[in-house]
Amino acid sequence: MMDFQRQLFVALTLLLVGFGLLMVYSASVTSWPTQFERVYLSRHLMFLAIGLVAAVIAGTRPPAFWKHVAPWLFVLTIMLLLAVLVPGIGSRVKGAQRWVRIAGISVQPSELAKIAVPLMLCWILDRNRSRLNHVVLGTIPFAIPTVIAVSLVLIEPDLGTALFLLGGATLVLLAGGWPLRNFVLGGAAAVPACLSILVMKPYQRQRVVGFFETWADFEAAPYQLQQSLVSMGSGGLLGVGLGRGWQKLSFLPEANTDFVFAVIGEELGLLGTLSLLALWCGLYLNGLRMLNRLDPGSFSFVAGFVLLTQVVGQALLNVAVVTAMVPPKGISHPLISAGGSNLIVSLISLAIVYSLTREAAPEASPIANR
Repeated sequence: MMDFQRQLFVALTLLLVGFGLLMVYSASVTSWPTQFERVYLSRHLMFLAIGLVAAVIAGTRPPAFWKHVAPWLFVLTIMLLLAVLVPGIGSRVKGAQRWVRIAGISVQPSELAKIAVPLMLCWILDRNRSRLNHVVLGTIPFAIPTVIAVSLVLIEPDLGTALFLLGGATLVLLAGGWPLRNFVLGGAAAVPACLSILVMKPYQRQRVVGFFETWADFEAAPYQLQQSLVSMGSGGLLGVGLGRGWQKLSFLPEANTDFVFAVIGEELGLLGTLSLLALWCGLYLNGLRMLNRLDPGSFSFVAGFVLLTQVVGQALLNVAVVTAMVPPKGISHPLISAGGSNLIVSLISLAIVYSLTREAAPEASPIANR
């Protein structure tokens, strides 16, 4: 039964990859016959090849490997986040300095942090389980790496990814059995930091204001959201046909990346968007069934649960942004948006989940061993 679940997990992942490959090409088509769409497709295929090779390597590692490598991966990620901020090494695009170039390829270290931070916190959880009930000793070991990583991401600046990392850290603590009292005290202590974050830059404040205007006065809504909703609405039930969408022809910004879901809505209609959501639900439920065979208190269970939830959660967050259910934020749709660091990290994350659920190497819970 476990073998079938693992095979289904791989099959659903590959279906999503194939769906994304098809939509990247379709969403990259411009109003003039050029090589533009082929350039984007070639770039996507390059990142996809790198991601699949990395995923195969990650998926064949034993569960214990990720426990041993977690601190080193975290240190590497922090070094890359620091390198991003060094002039001449980090690359600035549209006012944000989030990328470094390695072997001619732009890498976004904050994406790698989506793996490194949860694994590091799970590693700390595994070694500090007996201290969880202590207010200070059960909090500081988790707070230090989280604050370091989130602070470096905020400096770039990237508020969305910083909040995403905080969400992942919260998931680790929830799944790991952190006492509710510590959540309350930690939340109270974090209020000043949250208030400082809320002192937004003008462009961030405009995004929030524009989000509320979308529902109050459509004409006053941000251009991206207007075009996104028009794209979704024009698709109807079955869509206008694959490759036949009009909004992507210079009307809908970021059509093959952040707003690819809107292109799916226009070309494949409600049926296409619901089919994509069904694939994500199937992947998540199947992944949870795989994880359910592990001991709830183990490193493998907590790390696998968090990584799986993060990937699926990002997909749902992207859908929420495209459909104007949350304020607009540049966030790609995992496995579906045109490739880059997020595509590679998403594939590796799912491969780690696959690795952690290897039946050949069951891991006992530290609680059960005491």
